[in-house]
Amino acid sequence: MSSDKKSIPIKPVPADNKADNKAEVVSLYAEHKKIHPRHVTGLFANMRVAMVWLTQLVYFGFPWMTWNGRQAVLFDLVNRKFYFFGITFFPQDFIYVAALLMMCALGLFLWTTIAGRLWCGYACPQTVYTEVFLWFEHLIEGDRSKRIKLDAAPMSARKLGLKTAKHTLWIAFSLITGFTLVAYFTPRTMLIDELLVWDLGPWETFWIFFYAFATYGMAGFMREQVCKYMCPYARFQSVMFDADTLIISYDTERGEPRGTRKKGVDPASVGKGSCVDCGICVQVCPTGIDIRNGLQYECIGCAACIDACDEVMDKMNYPRGLIRYTTENALEKHYPESQIWTRIKRPRVIMYSLVLFTVAGIAITGLMMRQPLKVDILRDRASLVRETQDGLLENTYNIRFINISENPQKLKLSVQGLPGIKLVAERDVFDVPPTGNVLVTLNVQAPPESAPKGSHKIQFVIKSLDDNAVNLEEPSSFIGE
Repeated sequence: MSSDKKSIPIKPVPADNKADNKAEVVSLYAEHKKIHPRHVTGLFANMRVAMVWLTQLVYFGFPWMTWNGRQAVLFDLVNRKFYFFGITFFPQDFIYVAALLMMCALGLFLWTTIAGRLWCGYACPQTVYTEVFLWFEHLIEGDRSKRIKLDAAPMSARKLGLKTAKHTLWIAFSLITGFTLVAYFTPRTMLIDELLVWDLGPWETFWIFFYAFATYGMAGFMREQVCKYMCPYARFQSVMFDADTLIISYDTERGEPRGTRKKGVDPASVGKGSCVDCGICVQVCPTGIDIRNGLQYECIGCAACIDACDEVMDKMNYPRGLIRYTTENALEKHYPESQIWTRIKRPRVIMYSLVLFTVAGIAITGLMMRQPLKVDILRDRASLVRETQDGLLENTYNIRFINISENPQKLKLSVQGLPGIKLVAERDVFDVPPTGNVLVTLNVQAPPESAPKGSHKIQFVIKSLDDNAVNLEEPSSFIGE
């Protein structure tokens, strides 16, 4: 050790000094404090209300819509058919499900890169159902101050009545959401008939009550805890953000220093910023954060603080926008806010858009070019080849015709590929109902000289007598002796 450094004497701790030796316990668990969001009105509040109505009209409305005499949207797992208005999907169409999931993921990445967590603030089911539950709470218990007083008051007949009414509405709404979810998988008419006589199946009963319980618990009690601690999106959103991503920000330069003052007083005349430190932006936040402390992962981008702050600025006769949608670069004066939308064309946005539209284009093209008939051919492997009494070689095939259209199909079947090959079946014309399938077992015979030992390529030709566009040649193989 160099001589110019002074050593620091360490005072020994007496063995009998229990106070100094006592270990300090640090709790890593933050006690939950119930948040009572204040009701707010304004442009963004109206947009949230509109999104709640839109999403719930879609969710609750689809199972009640009829298309060609059947439920318009139905995931019929028993019969392995997925109906979406005029399109019917079969297990063989799983590639379209994969494409849809990819488009949803890429769309979320793209939207987050451009506009931050607007999905969370306006369309996420957790946000939507929490908003609905808060409406019920506001309807029964009153505004924020009344709810706080009611929760702090001792139990009484009035409090018990209000709480019972609120939870009754919550439970009723939750059960309706659970019933609607199951109606996507069990036809609504069948589900209603089963419910009226209380003859629901075990899985239907489980999912109705499970989804109802999840809705009741997450939207009624957990609320912001789901967004803060359970949702993975809140944790990895930062990798999709950049300095040009649209975020909700507090203008520190304009707002500080904070302080109260009389209405209409010029902030500069009293040496203060535009923020009057009313705290309303915190009171309206559904996750309970203070946006004035900067961007935080708990912020879901709902813009309630913007509406609240703009309302205060109007009352003070100050310009709006102390809290606003902006970008980090615009806030730091790297470019004027009028140029925010010109910054969309950046590498990651272009990359996400290119991949998204490529996947969407391929999926849409595939749907448009999809044949109205699918054919699965499986040669019977139990007996590869056998010889008939006429000296011909014979193979057995199981052929399944899948009609994916809404119209019946009358199909004529033939075989080709080897000299003298022929179809042996009771009939060669088959009727396939709309969105139905037919399994046919038949034999194919060929002369021994046309099919020496080994595998030979053949084709089954399927022509529709009702639709000239259906003319398929499905490859298979014929085993010779």
